[in-house]
Amino acid sequence: MMNKIKAILAKKFYEAPKSQAELMAVMEEAKENGLLEENSLKIFEETLQLEKMQVRDVMVPRSNMIVLELSASREDLLKKVVDSAHSRFPVVGENHDEVQGILFAKDILRHFVNKQKVEFKEYLRPSIIVPESKRLVNLLKEFQQKKNHMAIVMDEYEGISGLITIEDILEQIVGNIDDEHDFEQDNIIAHQKGRYLIKAQTSLNEFNEFFKTEIESQQDIETIAGLVSQVLGYLPKQFDEVKIQKFQFKVLKANSRRLELLEVIIDG
Repeated sequence: MMNKIKAILAKKFYEAPKSQAELMAVMEEAKENGLLEENSLKIFEETLQLEKMQVRDVMVPRSNMIVLELSASREDLLKKVVDSAHSRFPVVGENHDEVQGILFAKDILRHFVNKQKVEFKEYLRPSIIVPESKRLVNLLKEFQQKKNHMAIVMDEYEGISGLITIEDILEQIVGNIDDEHDFEQDNIIAHQKGRYLIKAQTSLNEFNEFFKTEIESQQDIETIAGLVSQVLGYLPKQFDEVKIQKFQFKVLKANSRRLELLEVIIDG
């Protein structure tokens, strides 16, 4: 009998977790026993989710990109750099889907201060080109290896669909870093092809106003997160999907307590 009990205990405490759910259960127990802080557990949980996410899930859409044209005048160049307050800029040719490179503001601003003529082509740095489907963990490794902070995202037709920075990836783990590509005031961001990213805490009223629709809640739910959870009947996990009227909702980011980011595609 004693040997049987030992075998059961050995299995409970020493057998390696076989799924992310089992691994999270072990980490939760470690937190409850005071071996792990709450914030450390959250970072661990977000890191696990990162492995499932793709570039398209967090990229800055093309409509929100600030780019410089290779043929831009000195005045236009300076105005864009100063007005945007960004530190890095994709540079495009006559065809805006042809990326010539990345320009760092710090490389050229001293010429403007000294009122020198600047040929910014000589300062262009190579750009990383990645597909929308690239896994975030793989892109993060590529950023580290190439010592780069920005990549241009291309769609399947070899057109620019957006950009992504190393900060965009790290924010999925540690939360908002407040870099130049944050859109704190925008709860709904439109991408190409009728695809939208929506912060889960966006109010149902704001959603209805934006999409010119009249979705109503049966239990006085006020947010999109609450609506999706209500329709599904449980707190959704990452990549869970549900259709509400003509809207297909997909959970892009969530933890064990709340939803954070959703994708919405309009059917028809």
